[in-house]
Amino acid sequence: MRMVDLIQKKKRGEALNTNEISYIVQGYVNNEIPDYQMSAFLMAVYFKGMNKREIADLTLSFVDSGDRNDLSAIQGIKVDKHSSGGVGDKLSLVIIPLVASAGVPVAKMSGRGLGHTGGTIDKLESIQGFKTELDRETFVNNVNKYNMAIVGQSSNLTPADKKIYALRDVTATVDSIPLIASSIMSKKIASGADCIVLDVKVGSGAFMKSVPEAIELAETMVEIGKSLNRKTIAVVTDMSQPLGHEVGNANEVKEAIEILKGQGADDETTIALTLASYMTVLGGAFKDFDAAYSELSHVINSGRAVETFKELIEIQGGNSKVVDEPMLLPQSGCHIEVKAPGKGYVSAIDAEKIGVTAMLLGAGRKKKEDVIDFSAGVTMVKKVGDKVSSEDTICILHTNLKDYQEAVEMVKQAYSFSNIKPKPSKYVYEVIQ
Repeated sequence: MRMVDLIQKKKRGEALNTNEISYIVQGYVNNEIPDYQMSAFLMAVYFKGMNKREIADLTLSFVDSGDRNDLSAIQGIKVDKHSSGGVGDKLSLVIIPLVASAGVPVAKMSGRGLGHTGGTIDKLESIQGFKTELDRETFVNNVNKYNMAIVGQSSNLTPADKKIYALRDVTATVDSIPLIASSIMSKKIASGADCIVLDVKVGSGAFMKSVPEAIELAETMVEIGKSLNRKTIAVVTDMSQPLGHEVGNANEVKEAIEILKGQGADDETTIALTLASYMTVLGGAFKDFDAAYSELSHVINSGRAVETFKELIEIQGGNSKVVDEPMLLPQSGCHIEVKAPGKGYVSAIDAEKIGVTAMLLGAGRKKKEDVIDFSAGVTMVKKVGDKVSSEDTICILHTNLKDYQEAVEMVKQAYSFSNIKPKPSKYVYEVIQ
């Protein structure tokens, strides 16, 4: 078997068989296939695509390249949730205690942030003492006793995907549905959950910019899950503007607590309840979505959800006082109010530009080794549809940096205004199961 022949085959739009896909993945991981040949192959996939069986084979090859997380010691049906990435997406912090409150075990592995999207692990580490590295025994015991635990991803989970993703990033082949789908699903399969709920973001802050693209990605991932014997549901949700009002690690923890207390913004509360409801149905706690949504809404309103979040913080070594005293979270030394340029309505907010603004303020990483400032971020005082007058504050920037002018200019570019009030966006576009 020769790599050049397989590149040629895919270039002609022909389907590769299981052994050929395995040969490509293993050969690249073992440094037997050079970057220039893998780059050519990725570009061929970008233009010619893959069929359902090929995508499933590619996913499994990624899984087989590293460790599999064995969750067999955890009782019950294990349900995992994954977001395709967004700005202000703190929903895992809400969903874990919600689902755990319903008695469904959540054994969560999450990543750190890179670029304009934030990472759940970074957010949790902004809580003093919170441990995101647990030994296996503690992780399993916490899930069995409290129905929840969250840790950072293993370094040897899907190493083939990590290596190939780095190449995709510099060869303009990131936005390929077969490659995105296999990348996401390989991590979920390797994580060991029985069932998977996917939050597929669509809009300016997401990989998928249009609803049809997002639905195609969602359908592809659900097909992969089914073909590999994992019950999978995908929910296509809005990312045309950042979720909620806060972007940045400590800021997002504070807002997650507000959601769990029943004081969150409509968009993030609705999406969190939707995802958690499907997770609890798959986990066997409720017979249907409507029953789950109703009960989980009650869990929030009764105060049980925020108490469960306190418990999560405590069992992982963190200071749970932050739930009632959010000022204990890291605070920036400088707060810059950005004013509206005129009057009218906020017609659009470019989520990616807000994410980049937060990164420029210190909240995100340009490179993996960068140290982040947990207190940095953006508070969006005005969202799409809000009326503004001249000199109203549209957002507040939080930073410890002395030079923040680039961030101010970026956030101004993110906001658009109109004399006509825009129609409200849908929060949930489609559910594929």
